[in-house]
Parts: sequence; C-alpha cells; structure tokens
Amino acid sequence: MKKLLLVLFFAGIIVSLKAQNNEAVAAYIQQYRQLAIDEMIRTGVPASITLAQGILESNAGQSNLTAQSNNHFGIKCKTDWTGNYVYHDDDVKHECFRSYSCAEDSYRDHSDFLKTRPNYASLFNLDATDYKSWAYGLKAAGYATNPVYAISLINTIEKYGLEDVTIAGLQQNHQVTIAAAPFKMQEDLAFNAVSITTSANDEIEADKTEKTAKYPEGVFSINQTKVIYANAGASLLAIAKKYNIAYGKLLAFNDLDNGDILRTSMLVYIERKPKRGSKDYHIALPNENLFDVAQDEGIQLQSLLAYNKLPKDIRLKAGDKIILRTQGKKLF
Repeated sequence: MKKLLLVLFFAGIIVSLKAQNNEAVAAYIQQYRQLAIDEMIRTGVPASITLAQGILESNAGQSNLTAQSNNHFGIKCKTDWTGNYVYHDDDVKHECFRSYSCAEDSYRDHSDFLKTRPNYASLFNLDATDYKSWAYGLKAAGYATNPVYAISLINTIEKYGLEDVTIAGLQQNHQVTIAAAPFKMQEDLAFNAVSITTSANDEIEADKTEKTAKYPEGVFSINQTKVIYANAGASLLAIAKKYNIAYGKLLAFNDLDNGDILRTSMLVYIERKPKRGSKDYHIALPNENLFDVAQDEGIQLQSLLAYNKLPKDIRLKAGDKIILRTQGKKLF
C-alpha cells in the first residue's frame, strides 16, 4: 500500500511539472511570437523554427543562461563577437556565451547569426513552411551537438502548433509588401490579397457557378491526380498546411509563381499533375485560357504549351481544340 501511495505521489508530481512546463511554453509563445514573425519578415528565418529553438535553448525563458544574459538561443561567443558575454557550463565548463541587454537583441542576433554564416546559407533556399527540412538542416550545419536536436525541434513545432505562427508571418509580410509599395501599385496588390465576391462579367460568373456545382467537396481526382476545388478567398498557405505540403511545392503543383489568397475559385492540386492528359484534346469554353485548361484537365501547363506550340498568354476562342497528349499538328 505504501509503495502504491509513493508511486501515485511521484506520478502526481510529474503530471504537475508537465502542466507547469506547458503553461510556461504557452506564455513564452504568447510573449515572443510577434518578435519571431518580425525577424522572419526581416531575414527569412521561419518563425516556427525561431520559437522552437527559443523554447528548447532557453527552457521557455526559464534557463539560468537566459535569466543571466537574455540569451535565448544558446549562441556562444565565437571569435567575431565583440559584445558582452557571460561564462556558463555547457558541453564543457565555463564556456563563453553572448550576453544581451534584452530579448529583442537576442532574437535579432540569432537571425543574423543564421543569415550571415555560409554553413546555414542553403537553409534560406527552403520554403518557410518546410520546418522539417529547416530542423534537419540546422542540425547538419552544426547548430547543436544533441543528436536528436532536429527531432526535438520538429516535435516542439508540432506539439504547440508553431507552424501557424509562420503562416501568420507570411500573411503579415504580404501586407507589409502592400504598405511599402508606391501608392499607384497598392490598389493592385491589395486586390490580389482579398477575395473576389463579384464578377465584372456575367458569363464568367455563370461559368464559375457551373464549375462549383460540377466538383464535389473535399479531395477527388482528375487525371488520376488528387485535387480540391477552393473558393475565392481561400488561402493557399492554409491549404498547404492542411494537406502537409510545402507551400512552394503546392505552387509548383498548380503552375503558380506566387500568391496566397485566391482571387477566384479554382481547382487546387495537392499532387504533381501528369505531363499527359486523360484524353486527346480539350474543347475550350468561353473565357478559358491555357492555365484554365491545364487545371481543368489535370495536366502540367508546360506540357500543354509544348503539345500545342502556343505562348502561355494566348487568347483562346470558345470551341478551340487543345491537344492534351500528342505531338501532332494542332487541331485548329
């Protein structure tokens, strides 16, 4: 009976400590999420990665090193450091760590530390939402000696939903771009960032209504490729997160160069489209362009252009025949 009571007692302590730790992490995220977003906009380091590193390296702001020096990321002095410093036991005793006057300086130095060192340069070619590659890349580049450092970062990001902070940062960055643009450009940029609820052309609106009724809800297949039908105003970032796809890959799957908020309703592929269509040709509908055809038929746009030997911006006429899977002569 005494052993059982002891087991229950220590189990209660463990549960209590975990609850306290979760509360500390939640408070840390709330306090520093905007700072992580600001640094992502400034340098490109994903906010989810910054916050996860801050949580792990500083024990959610509660480590002795952080209390002593405002060092949230465990960055050591290195030979180029000319600022304040403190000594702290880490891999060896009395190692030199950077010291900052405030948390903001620590976050800024962390971003600059990654941005300016050659061993981290390849990370900035990754999609900001690809936190797994960022985590493994940091470990491979030598950020930490802990063999499970990358897994710890990934688990922290997923446990506390930190990818939502990255997505919020990407959306804020879009708004910053609009605000910084010359006044004449701002209307066009803002127009691309909001949903389009009405159409200037009744025929186009009728076509959209017909397509909405045509496609089922959720995931379905076109040309043996998974796809959804997304309404105007939907966020591609949110779609990428929902289906666990890197944002850059989602854009590539759909022959898009950039953008987040959809101006019009459209098919959004969550797998790479094939190079060949499921039939020989497509009959163009009113107001369709080659991008529309590529999406409707589930075929890569570059293949469509090659088959038909047409420029991307050509104006199609209703009834035009668009080749989908042969290299023969054009059918119109």
